[in-house]
Amino acid sequence: MNGIRGFWRALPTEGRWLLSTVAIQTLGRGLTLPFTIIYLHEVRGFDLALSGTLMGLIAVVGLVVTGPGGTLIDRYGARRVLIVGLAAMIAGCTLLAFATHPAVAALGLVLIGVNFGVSWPGFNALVASVVTGELRQQYFGVNFALLNLGIGVGGVIGGFYVNVAEPATFTVIFLVDAASCLIPVALLLGPLRHVRTQSEPTTDDATGGSYRQILRRPAVIWVSLLTFVAMFVGYGQMEAGFPAFARQVAEVSTRTVGFAFAVNTLVIVLFQFATLRWIKGHRRTRVMGVMAVVWAASWLLLGATGLLPDTLAAAIGVISFMGVFAFGETLLQPTVPAVYNDLASDHNRGRYNAVNSAAFQGGAIAGPIAAGVLLGNGLGGVFIGLMVVCCLGIGVMALALEKRIPATANGVPEPQPAAD
Repeated sequence: MNGIRGFWRALPTEGRWLLSTVAIQTLGRGLTLPFTIIYLHEVRGFDLALSGTLMGLIAVVGLVVTGPGGTLIDRYGARRVLIVGLAAMIAGCTLLAFATHPAVAALGLVLIGVNFGVSWPGFNALVASVVTGELRQQYFGVNFALLNLGIGVGGVIGGFYVNVAEPATFTVIFLVDAASCLIPVALLLGPLRHVRTQSEPTTDDATGGSYRQILRRPAVIWVSLLTFVAMFVGYGQMEAGFPAFARQVAEVSTRTVGFAFAVNTLVIVLFQFATLRWIKGHRRTRVMGVMAVVWAASWLLLGATGLLPDTLAAAIGVISFMGVFAFGETLLQPTVPAVYNDLASDHNRGRYNAVNSAAFQGGAIAGPIAAGVLLGNGLGGVFIGLMVVCCLGIGVMALALEKRIPATANGVPEPQPAAD
């Protein structure tokens, strides 16, 4: 397969349906994601500490729901669980649009958290059931690029549209976010209504069915630990550690921070498919090791901006950090979900993806806490040092994972029998 056309032709019809609407679906999320805490604090007048606590409900509820959600996916199928999750998302966004009391906002954010808890394992299980083999890794990468495109464009539109002096503008973006969820609902009730992810377990299935059995596998332990640390040092810092360091230590403008996020999205969208061609046929653990080095370099680059605060060099360094970091993302996102799904079997795929989701969300929760403690106490150098050490630790964990993972789950093709 060569290029996007070859990839698209190789996809089954269900895979095309799933992929063709990703950017549109996530446009609504992009409209609200950067502005929810601004809405709660500046528009609805909630205390900033209360607003931050309310925002934390999404991640906490998502983490709590992930485990039971994975079990339900394996028992009743991803399609049914996703429909319930999307219904919760629609209700949550609608409640937020008109939330003038903290209790109403809390209920809305809890419902959004329910969707977050089941959507990651649900959609990954759905993808894995219709896209197999080498194509699966490519799919996860392209899906990630389109997801970032939708969120990025949504964020730009939202930035131009919303106005804290006009609460109705925030009501509109939350209702648009709710309406965007109707697109995947329509797919699940229409073209994808026959897709089945659940299956009956077999007595000789070596992968095991329960969470206890899954977590006893050394490969699962190592890839989950790697995922947790990657999220701690990566996405856990994107909404906390990075902007706080950029503002307090590098002393750049908010406009520079916003432009850096735009560069992040642009790099992912432009380079993801090229990266997929580069990593094709390579061991996924080796790709993770390269990603660890790239991320370590990006954090060192950001740390250097603290040596020249409030200068053009600092602004360039902050923007460059996000570009280099984004390149690392294009290496990570195709590989980790593919590893989990290649380790899984059809009857426990939901639980494997739930383990992945839990590790992801755990790191995303712990990251901002660590950043707040270190940067809040003026320990910017220690913060950067911790990020670099964690990145190098990811490389070590990738090597440990390589010794424990089946070759096929590591992206190594099965050897073909010799011709007679």
